[in-house]
Amino acid sequence: MKCHSKNDPNKIAIIGAGGVGATTAYALMVQGIASEIPLIDINKEKAEGEAMDLNHGASFVKPVEVYAGDYSDCVGANIIIITAGANQKPGETRLDLVKKNTAIFKEIIPQITKYNQDAILLVVTNPVDILTYVTLKLSGFPKERVIGSGTVLDSSRFRSLISRNCGVAASNVHGYVIGEHGDSEVPVWSLANIAGTNLDNYCPICDKTCQSNNREEIANKVKNAAYEIIQRKGATFYAVALAVARIVRAIIRDENAILTVSSLMEGQYGIKDTCLSLPTIVNSTGIGKVLDLPLNSKEENKFVESANTLKETAKKLNL
Repeated sequence: MKCHSKNDPNKIAIIGAGGVGATTAYALMVQGIASEIPLIDINKEKAEGEAMDLNHGASFVKPVEVYAGDYSDCVGANIIIITAGANQKPGETRLDLVKKNTAIFKEIIPQITKYNQDAILLVVTNPVDILTYVTLKLSGFPKERVIGSGTVLDSSRFRSLISRNCGVAASNVHGYVIGEHGDSEVPVWSLANIAGTNLDNYCPICDKTCQSNNREEIANKVKNAAYEIIQRKGATFYAVALAVARIVRAIIRDENAILTVSSLMEGQYGIKDTCLSLPTIVNSTGIGKVLDLPLNSKEENKFVESANTLKETAKKLNL
């Protein structure tokens, strides 16, 4: 197994003990991924309460130490997951959060790097692509070790909706959402497939009768899923925690898994100096390789538009 540092491979620190942070700790605990999980939050009492609640289930899972900590507990962590920040409110876009959460990250990142220079930083806070870029700049870490959760969740939503539409298990659907984790995200229909067969060829042999507008409907449901959930229950955290756990598992187990995480673009489709999601090989070094897949011209144009949207926002913040 490759190893990028001398840190404990199974120590995972989480910055932010809100809904996403606490649920991520729960997912890591239930899946037996981590052996030590410090929860670090500005509200120490909240972190203590979450740690107590999680520890009360210790007899049901693999041995794991969960505790409320501070930034010094980042020492030795293999992965540091950042979920802290202002929450998205009903009617608010992910990009609306950018100023508030950029200011918060300017406080958080120096505290992390003070105690750990070797970890992989996994950004989950929205807007995740811009904040991944902010984290990269503030930390000074190599690009391989700064990852955003990106469109891993969007891709799962995409696969789930296709699976329901086509009447097959989601695990047998392969498809990606790329670009921004947000309103300009791009579903890659040209590469989506079931049983190794692209959808254009699969649909004629399927016994379901699909409407011509199904693809647009599915894409809109994927894009607007978070807004609908927030409107109904105030926040999203279960599925995103599972997505984060999936990324962590790929890193810890050196899986070379292909996941649509967000990372620094270095010329893919002509895009540079911004963080976006593309199918990426993820392993113990963090970003193994960003894949430059053959998109159709419409998808490539939309990806470039997504990048330009983020660049304009970053420019306004002088990033």
